Amino acid sequence: MGSIAKKGFQQYLIQLQRHPLRTKALTAGVLSAISDIASQKLTGIQKLQLRRLALKVLFGVAYLGPFGHFLHLILDKIFKGKKDNKTVAKKVLMEQLTSSPWNNLFFMLYYGLVVEGRPWMQVKSKIRKDFPTVQYTAWTFWPVLGWINHQYVPLQFRVIFQSLVGFCWGIFLNLQARSVKLPKAK
Repeated sequence: MGSIAKKGFQQYLIQLQRHPLRTKALTAGVLSAISDIASQKLTGIQKLQLRRLALKVLFGVAYLGPFGHFLHLILDKIFKGKKDNKTVAKKVLMEQLTSSPWNNLFFMLYYGLVVEGRPWMQVKSKIRKDFPTVQYTAWTFWPVLGWINHQYVPLQFRVIFQSLVGFCWGIFLNLQARSVKLPKAK
């Protein structure tokens, strides 16, 4: 069994080297799927909502993977691949002030308008109410992980690292973005 996993991982690394954008996009899609399945189960959904799942996979493949791929390439180009503490702090700060709010806002918009199909005014109201909490939570959670990512993770693995951590973050965002609250168990 270990050799199958090892061969699979080696093939994954080959694909990552040959087709980095595609591999990161597909990885983000798969992890978005797993995150959504976990979210659905945690919220008490008995029958898996396949439309929602497909839309979350689409979000991962079409947006999260490519966005992360190009973000890290751009950050490395801006900062010339440096990993000293001052440079890493600048990368994390830049990431937290730009892509973090954008990604959280874009997810909440996508989830409300596309996944749940709610009207714009309802989504706008939900974002006004919940976005500050989501972003504050992001700023308490992601900077440390961003530091680890920029300091210790090689460039080609940064999106994968973010996607793995994003698995947990995705569950949190799903729970925050959904409009229907399930009744608490008595």
